[in-house]
Amino acid sequence: MLRTALGQMEVIPGRPDLNSRTILDMIEEARAQKAEIVIFPEMAIPGYLLGDTWEQRAFLRDCEEYGKSVVAASRGICVLFGNVGVDWNKTGDDGRVRKYNAFFVAQNGRLVGGEKYPYPFRIKTLHPNYREFDDTRHFYSLRKLAQEMDMAVEELLQPVAVEISGRCLKLGCILCEDGWSEEYNVKPIETIHRNGPVDLFINISASPFTLGKNNKRNRVFSKQVAAAGVPLLYVNNVGIQNNGKTVYTFDGYSTVYDADGEITDYCHPFSAGLKIVELDLSASAKKRPCVTVPDDRDIASIYKALHYGASKFLSAIGMKKVVIGISGGIDSAVSACLYSTVLEPENVLLVNMPSVFNSRTTRDLAAGLAQNLGCWYTVMPIQEVFEYTVKQIGRTPVVNPNNNSEFNLNVSSFVSENIQARDRSARILAGVAAAFGGGFTCNANKSEMTVGYTTLYGDLAGFLAALADLWKHQVYELALYLNEHIYGREVIPRKIIDLVPSAELSPEQDVDQGKGDPIVYPYHDYLFRAFMEHWNRATPEDILTWYTQGVLEEQIGCRPGLAAQLFSSPAAFIEDLEKWWKLYCGMGVAKRIQAPPVLAVSRRAYGFDHREAQNQVHFTSGYQKLKRELMKEIG
Repeated sequence: MLRTALGQMEVIPGRPDLNSRTILDMIEEARAQKAEIVIFPEMAIPGYLLGDTWEQRAFLRDCEEYGKSVVAASRGICVLFGNVGVDWNKTGDDGRVRKYNAFFVAQNGRLVGGEKYPYPFRIKTLHPNYREFDDTRHFYSLRKLAQEMDMAVEELLQPVAVEISGRCLKLGCILCEDGWSEEYNVKPIETIHRNGPVDLFINISASPFTLGKNNKRNRVFSKQVAAAGVPLLYVNNVGIQNNGKTVYTFDGYSTVYDADGEITDYCHPFSAGLKIVELDLSASAKKRPCVTVPDDRDIASIYKALHYGASKFLSAIGMKKVVIGISGGIDSAVSACLYSTVLEPENVLLVNMPSVFNSRTTRDLAAGLAQNLGCWYTVMPIQEVFEYTVKQIGRTPVVNPNNNSEFNLNVSSFVSENIQARDRSARILAGVAAAFGGGFTCNANKSEMTVGYTTLYGDLAGFLAALADLWKHQVYELALYLNEHIYGREVIPRKIIDLVPSAELSPEQDVDQGKGDPIVYPYHDYLFRAFMEHWNRATPEDILTWYTQGVLEEQIGCRPGLAAQLFSSPAAFIEDLEKWWKLYCGMGVAKRIQAPPVLAVSRRAYGFDHREAQNQVHFTSGYQKLKRELMKEIG
């Protein structure tokens, strides 16, 4: 039996001092529990998402020194961990000192595995360069090294030999993406196995939480493990890391796969700790019972990720108090409930800021929610200041000093709406948050962010957009989940959930008359998701093609027959499609660039995960042709 410790640790990005201390403490714990081998995640010492901190030579030296302390602690135990590997005598593609995303194996105070290999560590083969990942910007891959050495990369994919309790074990050491090789020409697990024999595969990862990704990983890894017939240990970290505009949670979910690809054990998600696993690697090993891993595609997983991410983010930036603008609508209600599960009620202040356009209905609902949560609550009307601002803008002459000509600005209904939104955030919430000793939140959801249905410097402002990776229908699901499973009572009043979504900024948005947002969420949520989240992202050409083929709802995932119900003619459908595409590619981009950091949970979140430029709106020639043909048919 091989007594193994899985070190599912919280990795603090950019703090090799703190991370190495955690590793050293876990090594001592593993040693005390008689473990023979202890495994830590990818980039466990420096962290992974560090931006251009990787360009600091002093930081690299720091990581090396802390790595040496971990190697020195390996006496009597085999320690496997991730760190940056530096070759000070060579450069990378950027002309800076060469860096590798490296897998270190240490035993008895020295590194193991450098025999017949270019370095005393293993190197990541497959570098992800999609979504939040930007590995090729900083690191040199094994594929590039092989090319430089005029070798086939397969020649370098060799197991590492270690001696445990008098027995030589061959370990297949791979890093994160090396296990996701379906779309790559190089198959690290398959190749190392072929160059073996291999007794045990070990995948160390820094893999952020994405809704449903753990389920997919289990399918992908199980298939490869079963084909090789060799057990695999997957060790991932927990905590949060970011690339400036997008904040990612890391769920851990370190997992044990037996030789048949079945899961026999796993670590609880979003929880740091050392797990001891007994592995029988003999040919006659008795099969251990399989375990069922929880589904990570439901609203419960979203809640866990949001709660964990918000809690860790507040802790990381040292924020202990939060102010939330609460309107009586669903987004601010869910935001208030989420932060009230992270902080004590006395550290949460809810602020209602009505104008004449806010109904008594929503004002009462806001007060009721505050009472249910037990948070601090205040009402600060904006009507007087709003009217003064409108008068000041409209009545103050704009003068040309060269000829003394002048005119007065016209404050349209649209401008008035934005003045209200900015007054609430830039004036009241910012001031209240400073006085309260905290920060104020951005309550925008993903649907609003997609088309810029949110006011710049107004309701788009805040220190974190915790709900901005949730489509509107997911916000409603989360509201129901909070009531039923987190609070066990109706904290969010049912009327908030049933009320028509509305910004309440004009008479045209009177909720008591059933008037609300221009976004029809049961349809537009899915249209916007096709624009933004689909792996092969949809354009108006795709949408119009599906519409003419009668398969639109099937392709985007909304309720069957909904398009025909909403749009009386192809012309109306096209008008709606073009309206939202122009906003998505136009003003929406400008607003997103200036938006707060987004807490990511989906397959693609706004920020660095969705890299975009402020370009002119474009409709493809294929779309223009389809449009002409369709309009000709009905004309």
